[in-house]
Amino acid sequence: MDTEAKPSAPRPPRYERHVQPCLAELLGTALFIFTGCLALLDEPGGTGRLQSALAHGLALAATVAVLGDISGGHFNPAVSLAVWLLGGLHVTLLIPYWLCQLCGGVIGAGLAKAVAPSERFGNASGGALGGPTAREQLPAVLGAEIVLSSFLLLVVCMGAINGRTSTPLAPLCTGLTVTAGILAGGGVSGACMNPARAFGPALVANCWNYHWVYWVGPMLAALLVGGLVRFLLGDQATRLLLK
Repeated sequence: MDTEAKPSAPRPPRYERHVQPCLAELLGTALFIFTGCLALLDEPGGTGRLQSALAHGLALAATVAVLGDISGGHFNPAVSLAVWLLGGLHVTLLIPYWLCQLCGGVIGAGLAKAVAPSERFGNASGGALGGPTAREQLPAVLGAEIVLSSFLLLVVCMGAINGRTSTPLAPLCTGLTVTAGILAGGGVSGACMNPARAFGPALVANCWNYHWVYWVGPMLAALLVGGLVRFLLGDQATRLLLK
């Protein structure tokens, strides 16, 4: 019997375990939101929501593909919450990820303001989501944000976290889901699905109309999807009841 102990793989340096992922989240979120805001500031002509949907979806797919191996490519506080619930993110990184994502959102929106004509920036409220214009619209807006965010988070969790269903096409699937969400729900709620996407432009443009909706909706969706995958849809390594 071979009793010789095999050396374990060395742990990555602290920089690669803690600092580098946070920097990747900061950079990826800034690039994603910069691109999305510029798409809304530009005059789309007859393209309607298509320009915004493609810009957000393609930017997210690209940033997840190139930075995902460093940080997981969350760029969204709701995604980080759902991934943590499934055991894909250490609890010590959850708050730093949130802070980096929010700071990245502010940087991305600030860069968009810096390069866009001031008149166009003002007319589009800096790419900030306007939110419902009346209290009567709140149920529909909140419901749309919960459902659209749940769709996005389900794709992320099943495509990138759950072992049995994970796929190398997860970045593309995530970007396509954002594109579909904006095309389908942009006219209802703005299809934010991302508190960092809402916070950065809102801070830069000082536009806070019913801003809480874009936090409550995605975060509730993260709890719902985390529980759904953890208890029902996940594989044996993911499901809570089989651990």
